[in-house]
Amino acid sequence: MSTARLPAARQRRHFQLMTRRVKSPKVEKQGPLGTTDSAVHQGRRLEGVDLLRGIAILLVLLNHVNMRLVLAHIPYGNALPPLILSRLIWNGQRGVQMFFAISGFLITSISLNRWGNLSHVHIREFYRLRVARIAPLLLLVLLVLSVLDLAHVTNYVIPSTTGGLRAALIAALTFQLNVLEARHGYLPGSWDVLWSLSVEETFYCFFPLICWAFGARKRLFVAVMLVFVAFGPLARAVLTSGDPIWHEYSYLAGMDAIALGCLTALALPHLRLRRHQIWLTGLLGTALLSATLGLRLRVLAHTGLDMSIVAIGTCLIIMANHLGTWRSPAALRPLVSLGRRSYETYLTHMFVVFTFFGIFLRLGKPAYAVPLLFIAVIIVAGFLGTLTARLYSEPLNALLRIQWSVDHRSNDGPPPVVERVVNG
Repeated sequence: MSTARLPAARQRRHFQLMTRRVKSPKVEKQGPLGTTDSAVHQGRRLEGVDLLRGIAILLVLLNHVNMRLVLAHIPYGNALPPLILSRLIWNGQRGVQMFFAISGFLITSISLNRWGNLSHVHIREFYRLRVARIAPLLLLVLLVLSVLDLAHVTNYVIPSTTGGLRAALIAALTFQLNVLEARHGYLPGSWDVLWSLSVEETFYCFFPLICWAFGARKRLFVAVMLVFVAFGPLARAVLTSGDPIWHEYSYLAGMDAIALGCLTALALPHLRLRRHQIWLTGLLGTALLSATLGLRLRVLAHTGLDMSIVAIGTCLIIMANHLGTWRSPAALRPLVSLGRRSYETYLTHMFVVFTFFGIFLRLGKPAYAVPLLFIAVIIVAGFLGTLTARLYSEPLNALLRIQWSVDHRSNDGPPPVVERVVNG
């Protein structure tokens, strides 16, 4: 029933409900690196999830600063032990794998909380929520990148060998940027980071359809997710056709982690663990994640299982955090804060990397400035991500979600809750 047909008193009540919801402290948002930026499950913020995302985005930032230094032939690593250099600085891909696992967990949790059962997922509404979360910032970033390319700004010009600006825009908007890079080579750094969005959003294009088809039969849904889990290592080890880019950027190479996150969310409501079992689960997840981040076992890399173990360790930590009462100590608060705006930080951080690296080059590439370069990029990228979220993506996300919820549901009866509001 449309609100225009309601009595005046009920219309005022409708308006008051909508206004009160809009002004509430925090609206739970969907987003990846499109995951929910408030890592909340059943009304409770999971600080462990925010911490994991903070670690993941930190690994990405360290990796991308390191790559600028390596490409510029700056041997800063000569003063560092090889173990620290390779284990800390070269883990950007594993950071993205962590993002994928967290994303699958949060999206499935939100779907269960919102619709009660995966078979009840409203397909059109799911897509609208994804668009509201992903599209505003993605479109803004693409606009800025297009202007920089047309202005021939250094580090932002797309090589003609990859098809130019038009091909890059089409690939980014259709979630095929990973395919474009695998066929024609890497794009500039600010474009290249969008490959993970291509993997993630392609999965979510099919997710509500899988829920609709198999959600009522949980075993079938689990079986479909396990197929993705099984194909992940195969995609990384066998189905790459010798292409190093496709080895990392292929769809199936990242979807196993998303599927593991989905299975984690699906299993949690049925788990009843004692306190010591929860701690053991968390310790096991931490050990697996630490081992894969800190060790390079060829047998795991050659079989593609290294990334699977990253995802499993991440999911075990999520599981322990959900079932337990872990709270972040003060020393880890900066990482937790960084993780809460990981989507915005991820999409905008290369602007910061290129800016500070340009300053570093103009200063004559002094060795003493290398640590300052890493620190400055981490701090400013986090600040830019937070600023972008608060002033742009979050307001537009909330506005689109409310507008579309009213438009979609106004003909179905009295106005329902537009979105669950979370304090804290």
